[in-house]
Amino acid sequence: MADRDLHAEILAALEFQAALGADEAILDAPADRYALAAAGAEQKKREQAAPEPAGHGGGYARPAVPAPAPQPGIDPIAEARALARAAASLDDLQAALAGFERCELKMAARSLVFSDGRPEARVMIVGEAPGRDEDIRGRPFVGRAGQLLDRMFAAIGLSRDAPDAETALYISNILPWRPPQNRDPRPEEIAMMRPFVERHIELAAPDVLVLMGNISCQAMLGRRGITRLRGHWAEVQGRPAIPMFHPAYLLRNPVAKREAWADLLDIRKRLRR
Repeated sequence: MADRDLHAEILAALEFQAALGADEAILDAPADRYALAAAGAEQKKREQAAPEPAGHGGGYARPAVPAPAPQPGIDPIAEARALARAAASLDDLQAALAGFERCELKMAARSLVFSDGRPEARVMIVGEAPGRDEDIRGRPFVGRAGQLLDRMFAAIGLSRDAPDAETALYISNILPWRPPQNRDPRPEEIAMMRPFVERHIELAAPDVLVLMGNISCQAMLGRRGITRLRGHWAEVQGRPAIPMFHPAYLLRNPVAKREAWADLLDIRKRLRR
């Protein structure tokens, strides 16, 4: 019983650390990475030089072959563009993203967060990147910010769960994988994912785009500064797009909800034209 209680306490402590965003183990003393790399290279040489015994006797197992390094000269953006262009449906696009190996974010993420809501919706929301809750559940905007987003759009009669396209929402992100510790996406990551986002918009064909936050504006408009951009309609791929404060920003700055409400009313007005 004591061992079982200790095991439960250890698991609870690990879950608490994960909730705080800790995703790496820190030692009591700094590790000499150069020495570790040199030792690993020497060990690899010894393994390669060791003769392989015939058959499978003696419990001998060959070392695992590491994944091949990216081939020099391959342009990840061009590869992403070709994969996205070849996708004839949203299912094809999701499969293309799942098979794309050039973005390192994929290696650390639990889930590919593709979309939520109805693809036929007149309004498509493009957020920034998944957070911890989204990474766990594989859906965009499901944490506290997502709950606020649902309440915001419910106030103008729109919902991701609506049965018809007129009152539905379709939701995606610039990045489909969570950046470590929820850091901002890097410019090269945004550039790699933009062809997929552009194709996503083409296939969903919404009447209105909502760009949630600075990262979305940077990716789709080439500009940052959400406090200046919000509320001003722009055009993205021939469609009207409005930048809005990200719900996570509104949770930290409740006073900005007044501007967000004005933007929501503007969206409703645009849809009624």
